[in-house]
Amino acid sequence: MTWKQKAIEVLKHTLDPELNIDIWTLGLIYDVSTDEDLETVKVKMTFTTPLCPFGPQLVGDLKRSLLAAGFRDADIEIVFDPPWEPPEGLREMLGV
Repeated sequence: MTWKQKAIEVLKHTLDPELNIDIWTLGLIYDVSTDEDLETVKVKMTFTTPLCPFGPQLVGDLKRSLLAAGFRDADIEIVFDPPWEPPEGLREMLGV
């Protein structure tokens, strides 16, 4: 398994505390890049809303999970451009 695959597996198991759905399925992840030599990961992500009350908790949980998975460092960048929109499959799942 590559470092990027390892990072994506962590993302698929990190739940949004409010919706109780993983952040990968929610479409909150915009980019994942790794440096194999340095064993580091950078994640560009967003929240469901810019004022998400669980944002800091979510970032902390994600960083701890990535470090526990063996990464030496995890840089989480939060962006709001483009704004989050639920993926089509998720809309069906949520009934919206």
